[in-house]
Amino acid sequence: MDKLAGKKVAMLVTDGFEQAELTSPREALEEQGAVAHIVSPESGMVKAWDEKDWGEKFPVDVTLDQANPEDYDALVLPGGVMNPDHLRTNQKAVQFVKAFFDAGKPVAAICHGPWTLIEAGVVQGRKMTSYPSLQTDLKNAGAQWVDQEVVTDHGLVTSRNPGDLPAFNRKMIEEIREGIHPKQASAGR
Repeated sequence: MDKLAGKKVAMLVTDGFEQAELTSPREALEEQGAVAHIVSPESGMVKAWDEKDWGEKFPVDVTLDQANPEDYDALVLPGGVMNPDHLRTNQKAVQFVKAFFDAGKPVAAICHGPWTLIEAGVVQGRKMTSYPSLQTDLKNAGAQWVDQEVVTDHGLVTSRNPGDLPAFNRKMIEEIREGIHPKQASAGR
């Protein structure tokens, strides 16, 4: 059964995203009937990082300049170290992320993905997890950091690393299926 038929999901990345953290959620979304678009500040192709070296290249479906958060039902933020570090310094990327929170739409971030959430100012008071090295950054931004496989807080799904992808994907699908989370917009304020 296609639990997410008719849903469109943006996957925001730039070069250096962790390959499995894009491919696994995208496959899970598509298996449930969703359309998953790779959105990037880059046009053409973006290059993944695959554990210890560069991975595959993936075609960008929509450039960030052309992407409208209103066209999407949810947002996925893969990690990798380089990817969110570059995205959090891109004002358009930060505004794109914040728009999902303002609208109460589900957001799923894994590994280093929450770095961009910190920059968007949406983690205050949220229970979250991440790659362990972000623990202090998240706490300093007002989040309650926990070391768990997957954490859900009013439509926000977070996980620590690629090993958590099965649990991350299940919760991501569940939250997207539920749709708008009114408390998502007010949480983190």
